[in-house]
Amino acid sequence: MQTAPRAFEMHFSLRYLYYLYLMYRLPFFIAFLLLLFTSCEPYTDYVKSDVTYYSNDEYLHDYLGKSKDAIFKVNLPLELLKRENIATPLGLQVNGFGAFDVYWDGVLVGSNGKIAKHGQAEVPGTEMTYYQIPENLATIGKHVVTITGTQTQLREAHRGLSIKLESYLRLHRSPLIVMSFMNLMAGAFLIAAIYYFFLYINSTRKETTVLVFGIICLLFFCLLIIEYVKFYIDIPYTQYYIRLKIVGWLTFFVSILVPWYFMLQFNFKKKKLFLLLLLLSLLAIYIIYYGHYDRTAIYFSYVMCFFSIIIASNAAVRKVKGGLIVVAGLLASVVVNYFVFFDFGLFVAFTIIVLSMLYLHTIRAKAIEEAHNASLLLSSRLQLELIKKNIQPHFLRNTLTSLIDWVEESPQQGVVFIRALADEFDIMNTIAEETLIPIREEIALCQKHLEVMSFRKEICYDWEEKNIDDTEEIPPAIIHTIVENGITHSMAPKQDCIRFCLSFSKETNYKEYALLVIAANRKSKKDKSNGTGFKYIKARLNESYGNNWQFDSVAVQEGWLTTIKIFDIK
Repeated sequence: MQTAPRAFEMHFSLRYLYYLYLMYRLPFFIAFLLLLFTSCEPYTDYVKSDVTYYSNDEYLHDYLGKSKDAIFKVNLPLELLKRENIATPLGLQVNGFGAFDVYWDGVLVGSNGKIAKHGQAEVPGTEMTYYQIPENLATIGKHVVTITGTQTQLREAHRGLSIKLESYLRLHRSPLIVMSFMNLMAGAFLIAAIYYFFLYINSTRKETTVLVFGIICLLFFCLLIIEYVKFYIDIPYTQYYIRLKIVGWLTFFVSILVPWYFMLQFNFKKKKLFLLLLLLSLLAIYIIYYGHYDRTAIYFSYVMCFFSIIIASNAAVRKVKGGLIVVAGLLASVVVNYFVFFDFGLFVAFTIIVLSMLYLHTIRAKAIEEAHNASLLLSSRLQLELIKKNIQPHFLRNTLTSLIDWVEESPQQGVVFIRALADEFDIMNTIAEETLIPIREEIALCQKHLEVMSFRKEICYDWEEKNIDDTEEIPPAIIHTIVENGITHSMAPKQDCIRFCLSFSKETNYKEYALLVIAANRKSKKDKSNGTGFKYIKARLNESYGNNWQFDSVAVQEGWLTTIKIFDIK
């Protein structure tokens, strides 16, 4: 019988925790990061090894002979102190340039490439190789690793030789474990890049941030693949630096794009100045540390994080939504990069940065969705407003009163009046749900309205037009609204007609409609710019063109001039 109350209590507790999370998301996020990294220690402390050994000459330089084809011989004494698991074979990792044979206590354990001999060119080996030590030779005590070989190319690099003892299985297994995570990350970056490229191509907004984010994800994918391609294919030592150069240039471009993305996303004011400083800093690092590929990539990432933190901190100070989260993410990436080995830590740090970017995209997507919903609501209100414009009680009453008079006095003209009124209502009903209509349809609506008003007010109205492009479109009833204002605020001439002159012009970056009402203006105490008609016009322009428009309505010598400029969308 206690099951239901317990279930209720559990459900209530979960809802309460979820409520606390929604109210205090930032503190929860920071606490999560602190818990994540409180146990972080330098990489060398928590990487365990099955083998304990000591070597006095672990890394050697200046072992090459004077001539290009000279055979070098290096003896590396070491002492094997302890093996945790003697069931697994002992392995030897050798890092170095050249083609060489490896001996353990004088016994050949493997070769890397083919040594240059008289009449036979060197076959370059790879920079890193693994060798299995025979079990009968892998005893506790002192041993000598002898490396004999040639290095006919890249002799000026002075790369050096280094050795490492480890379980043979672990030597092969460790890269596979790392690659499994890196392949997962690379796949995620590739999918994200493709998705955002498609999103940019098929979007009418063409947001720069979407394109930049897609490029960043693609560069991250390429960076991961190039960094770990050495475990997939054998790269001769003669081409070793090609991969490092590609990694360096990819890191260079990423280090530019990430701060630029945050500048665009947070509307950072001094974009050009910061981009210039960023570029100069990266170029200075490239020049000063030219040839030191790993160090250059590390410093590139430091500069990227430094500038990104400044930009995100500025956004947080300005209370831009998402600023604090990005600052926390960037600081977390710095912590990871400090505590974790560079090759692995850099990509984990990049992943945290990308997650921060994705968080900003969710905020942006939410804002766009809210704006879209608001525009739909506005569109519905404008449709209702358009219908109300033509079914206002005083308009119908005055029109029907005039219609009765015309039918009684001149039935034939009364029929014309009825047809004009019906045509105006018919056009209005057709365009009510549209956001843009052909300009000819708008002109037809204006002409029908002038015909109706000429019967109602018994005033002559003339319509003129100049340079109208029939292929253009315009929001419904905005010129019609201007015509209504012209009728309301113009004094009827004693003999001549009130003339409405609509003209169109198209310039390099905008198009313009101008409606000139040629008549004497009535004196009005009210400000026309705040009237219902002008509000409707501005709302319609904003719905279709955003902020890329300009509306002016001023008194001129001939009467009243209203202009609508529609700028090209950038």
